[in-house]
Amino acid sequence: MDKWMSMKQVCAYLGISRDTAMKWIKNKEMRAHQIDRIWRFDKDEIDEWMRNNGKSPD
Repeated sequence: MDKWMSMKQVCAYLGISRDTAMKWIKNKEMRAHQIDRIWRFDKDEIDEWMRNNGKSPD
């Protein structure tokens, strides 16, 4: 899998809906990078976030 994932890919990877992903992004719980109108997710950041039980390391 590539380092960068799309919204569809991260939702499938985590087994969540797009609405849940957007809620997590809005609440700054999950890191995401918006390029123009497209959301991208760094797989390493998502894995680290999951290892921290969904808590941001910041």
